[in-house]
Amino acid sequence: MEPTIYLFFKGNCLEAMTHYADVLGGEVSGVFRNKDADPDSRMPGGDDLVMNMAVKLGNTTIMASDNSDDMYDRPQGFYVTIETPSRADFDRVYAALSEGAESIAMSPDEAFWAERFAMFRDRYNTPWMLSFTGSKRVEQ
Repeated sequence: MEPTIYLFFKGNCLEAMTHYADVLGGEVSGVFRNKDADPDSRMPGGDDLVMNMAVKLGNTTIMASDNSDDMYDRPQGFYVTIETPSRADFDRVYAALSEGAESIAMSPDEAFWAERFAMFRDRYNTPWMLSFTGSKRVEQ
């Protein structure tokens, strides 16, 4: 079994997930909007709200949907974590995901477990932890 991340957005799911696919090299699939559902199966809100969609990233899938204003809660208690294969990838992904960030808990810096590490909440309110372990990688 493998876990799947499921994110909720406040009306900007398609924009956020398309951005993530572009930045992380993923593929958007299965976009179902409110207008695609039978009227009695729709969620509160407009026709263009996303009921469900996915971004495939290698062997991982991130799924997501919009929530109506009255149902949306700011994500908390977790971080979407990405280990980049190189320092250049770390810098590129950090620059793209942190642009317009809601908050930055830790700017890119060295940590005892990684050559580069950062924690932030992006402009879509998704909490991220990015790392490039590099020479500090411990083989498991």
